[in-house]
Amino acid sequence: MSDRDEAPAIFLGIAPQYSWVGAVMSVGQDGRWRRELVSRIGGEPGPRILDVAAGTGLVSRALARRRPDARITSLDPSEAMLSVGAMQNASARLDPRIHPVLGRAESLPFPDETFDAVTFTYLLRYVEDAPATVRELARVLRPGGTLASLEFHAPDDPALRLGWRWYTRLVLPVIGAAVSPAWRDTGAFLGPSIERFVERAPLPEQARWWQAAGLRHVRSRVMSLGAGVVWSGEKA
Repeated sequence: MSDRDEAPAIFLGIAPQYSWVGAVMSVGQDGRWRRELVSRIGGEPGPRILDVAAGTGLVSRALARRRPDARITSLDPSEAMLSVGAMQNASARLDPRIHPVLGRAESLPFPDETFDAVTFTYLLRYVEDAPATVRELARVLRPGGTLASLEFHAPDDPALRLGWRWYTRLVLPVIGAAVSPAWRDTGAFLGPSIERFVERAPLPEQARWWQAAGLRHVRSRVMSLGAGVVWSGEKA
């Protein structure tokens, strides 16, 4: 079974605790990575922002707080994640500016050049054709707009990779099991899934996907000793 096939069941079971368990599993780094992602979005007046693979809306809410003039569309294929996100948006009093949409990144329900910025988080491991998905994300971005993303990564250094592998294979399932069986399964799934993606799509290959989709000034920042990477580029 592929990562894409496993994803719906995984997200159905973890939606209620997603906002805080992810922070625990990443030893607090997940929030730092998201802040870096949000910082890549420029200062256009009244921006229209699409947040893809939005999950429970962590990035959507961070964007809304950073840009009180922004209109944010929060898209995800999981009804459970969007439902939890809608409740959290309302609790934060941000729901008037965050519009949830059920949909898939591979086939966005929007016309060309609709948005001033597009973000996506932990997405490309779950799609069949990652380069085509990047092209689809760029399609709905206006010329000059910013595409930015966050993805898990794995350290290149052999010693760091060994420690990372130990943590993801042994510690994550234990942390997850303390929350629920669904989180135990998620903890066991993450390490192998991330490593498979990194091996088939090293960073230079991912950069080529962005460039082929019409993005320029493509840059990446590897963070937390190689455990996460934030990308951004500008549509030509």
